[in-house]
Amino acid sequence: MYLTNPSLCASIVMEAMKTMAKKLSFEERQAIFADADKARDYLESVRWPDGVICPHCGAEDAHKLAGESTRKGLYKCRACRRQFTVTVGTIFQGTHIPLNKWMYAIYLMCESKKGISSNQLSRDVGVTYKSAWFMTHRIRQAMSNGGTMKFDGIVEADETYIGGRTKGGKRGRGAEKKTPVFALIQRNGEARSFHVGNVKKKTLQGLIGENVKETAHIMTDSFRSYCGLDKIFAGHDFVDHSKEYVRGIVHTNFAESYFSLLKRGILGTFHHVSREHLQRYLYEFDFRWNRRDDETGENLNAVLTQAVGQRLLYRDSARCLA
Repeated sequence: MYLTNPSLCASIVMEAMKTMAKKLSFEERQAIFADADKARDYLESVRWPDGVICPHCGAEDAHKLAGESTRKGLYKCRACRRQFTVTVGTIFQGTHIPLNKWMYAIYLMCESKKGISSNQLSRDVGVTYKSAWFMTHRIRQAMSNGGTMKFDGIVEADETYIGGRTKGGKRGRGAEKKTPVFALIQRNGEARSFHVGNVKKKTLQGLIGENVKETAHIMTDSFRSYCGLDKIFAGHDFVDHSKEYVRGIVHTNFAESYFSLLKRGILGTFHHVSREHLQRYLYEFDFRWNRRDDETGENLNAVLTQAVGQRLLYRDSARCLA
């Protein structure tokens, strides 16, 4: 099966990456958002830029089935004899929602700087709230497939806490009923954030080691969980926020900016995010940060490309704690 074949998935994704720079005009976007057949044709052009590839066996020998009783966009592979459409092995597989509505939903999520709520998406796209909620989580799952290369150069590491204020309670580290989020920001580069169970040294430094090269220079605050990083990486500098916020190039301002956007989105748009689903929201904000200089049409293509190999079933939608 395609979904259990990582090498096949990777090759198809790399082929689709060739269309990432394609820009859509306003008229082209409107046509795709208005017509399910045009949306399917566009998805085929993104997923199969050099011709149809069977998602089951990887063969490039498939023919399109025709006939009054045949559903649109159906292909049959001459190698494995199996039928498929462009949605097989993607976040769209098994959906009953027209692809043009999916395209419009992706566009709205990419275009909104602080995100869009499921209630608003339900009204804009014309689907039920339950459908809109599941669509947004599938789209966020596709946004998670952006890259796995380790960070290098100057990398900022910081943590924050997500959740409502407790009246009279402690804020920040050690606050009750709040969820810790850890982020790595490559200076003038990409972000990668994690929903973590705690902010202990083993947890945070384990994530840094998994995602950052040893040649990197780490920037943090004076939190004790970061002690000892200078023995692992090329350099480690920190700022003591009780005394200063910046000392030359030593600061965590990019991480603070990322957390500011994240919190404004959660508090202002979503109002409340459960712990079970928080990681997928982080995928969304990582994606938006990492592609902040791209146009919305390019972001649409990026999500469609990364949708390959991603499948989120409703029964699995709550299993998201990192």
